[in-house]
Amino acid sequence: MMTRALTLLAAVACLTAAAWSQVVTPEPGSAGRLRESVFGLGIAAGPASGLGLSFRHHLPSVVSYEINGGIIKVDDRLLYDIGGELQIDLSRGGATRFFVAGAFAYYYAGTANHNEMEAPERVGLGLGGEMYSGQGFHATVELIFTYFSDATVLPLPQFGLHYYF
Repeated sequence: MMTRALTLLAAVACLTAAAWSQVVTPEPGSAGRLRESVFGLGIAAGPASGLGLSFRHHLPSVVSYEINGGIIKVDDRLLYDIGGELQIDLSRGGATRFFVAGAFAYYYAGTANHNEMEAPERVGLGLGGEMYSGQGFHATVELIFTYFSDATVLPLPQFGLHYYF
């Protein structure tokens, strides 16, 4: 009986370790490129690329893209945004990645037929870094020079947390 319990415990431990190792982004091949596509789901928060749920796709190259968006409707107030980001890796290791990012987003806040925002469109360019946080999660921090549609330009931070599978 004790042998059976220990065997079951060892099998669960091995399967758990294997499951965790499957979601870590693979080691880069030549020139820091991934050898296969990697997908991630999570949350992102940034004025240049959107706020809310996020989908990320690392292509088998130095290029990645991200699509972000969120929506809230309470009574007659509507708030939503949609945005995206293109990332090009500058350097990539097993647990870290540094990249150049270009971003765009559209924000809406108002009633169903009137956007009250003065500068709803945003475009940005900047640098970012991503670090493995454990168990398949990766945290991203970026500094993006953001151009607002009212001609304001500000260096603003962006953050993200993604689970890769």
